[in-house]
Amino acid sequence: MKSDYDLIIIGGGPAGLAAAVGAVENGVHDILIIERERFLGGILNQCIHTGFGLREFGEELTGPEYAQRFEDRVLQAGISCLVDAMVLDVTRDKHVVVISPVHGRLEFTARAIVLAMGCRERTRGALMVAGTRPAGVMTAGTAQRLMNLEGYLPGQNIVILGSGDIGLIMARRFTLEGANVSAVLEVMPYSTGLTRNVVQCLNDYGIPLMLSHTVTSVHGAKRVSGVTVSEVDIGRNPLPGTEQDIACDTLITSVGLIPENELSRRAGVELDLATGGAIVNQRLETSVPGVFACGNVLQVHDLVDNVSEEARHAGANAADLIAGRLAPKQRTIRVIPGRGIRYVVPQYVDVHEADEHTVLSMRPDDVFRQATVEVVADGRDVPLARFRRRHLTPGEMVTVNVDSAVFRTCAQYVSVRVV
Repeated sequence: MKSDYDLIIIGGGPAGLAAAVGAVENGVHDILIIERERFLGGILNQCIHTGFGLREFGEELTGPEYAQRFEDRVLQAGISCLVDAMVLDVTRDKHVVVISPVHGRLEFTARAIVLAMGCRERTRGALMVAGTRPAGVMTAGTAQRLMNLEGYLPGQNIVILGSGDIGLIMARRFTLEGANVSAVLEVMPYSTGLTRNVVQCLNDYGIPLMLSHTVTSVHGAKRVSGVTVSEVDIGRNPLPGTEQDIACDTLITSVGLIPENELSRRAGVELDLATGGAIVNQRLETSVPGVFACGNVLQVHDLVDNVSEEARHAGANAADLIAGRLAPKQRTIRVIPGRGIRYVVPQYVDVHEADEHTVLSMRPDDVFRQATVEVVADGRDVPLARFRRRHLTPGEMVTVNVDSAVFRTCAQYVSVRVV
């Protein structure tokens, strides 16, 4: 195995695989993918339900089927893959240190790097739920792995805290395996998952969704015996007198995902507090030149098809950088979230004449119906671009294609707002 490559991609999940495909399609073949698991595919390997690939392939696939499509492309292109290998360090000068049980300590250099490490689940410890620490409390992703990859049923009487997509999907999965799901609790007044998952995973199976509720205590010694549930006020504080006990032997948490950016920090990449991911321009290049980010390490996505599209874009831009095809920027415009928007990616747009349009991804901070997303320049009141949407919710990412001429008319910044 050689030590230098044109492009190194850290992460062999859906984002990393798609980034490699994007780079190959744009003329770069000297690529190394580094994956810490024993197999490529990432989280998709344990997502045996259907619903993947409707946009990317025009058909409904399971997670492993979707991953295999991209793995086949990568292998056919002759891309080098190093699996069961943990990246320990990434430096600003694109030096990568890896440890592997087979190869030992390895060091690589690259002309460009794509960060595609994905995300991890927020655990009970981050929620500060009172009570003991019995067996039977786990994240939805852990339960999914135990059931779909290792063949274990983690419990029989289930309560799920959080209405994230994995939690909704696991409510259905437990039900199909014969377990009883008493309720899915959500501290917000709306579901944080996709509407289709609420319908297909809860409504279709008669599983109640209790909005503005949370778990305030966990009971049990060696094993969970039940939880105390309370209604919350507008500030998400438990309301006295609303407590009710629900007997269960398992508490599943699905309370958010955190982008895995420890390596990004080591490389000196500037991070966005709102997304937990890197601050990037429209090419998905971070504050460190030649280092790109995509997928759930950049922002938590709802659909893997969106991950693949974003990652392919990052890989293609990395290939342009390697080949010296990136047009020089004239100036940089800042993109900031306005009224009704929690964050926008990219956070900067490098203005030059080559781009025809720029894709902005964002999440609203509340539920809006019959709304309009507006792009406003330099604090002016007249919008330069408007996009009508019938329904906006924090559980579903919003993307808009903005004519790049909009940014060329700006002096300093644009803001994105909901009206």
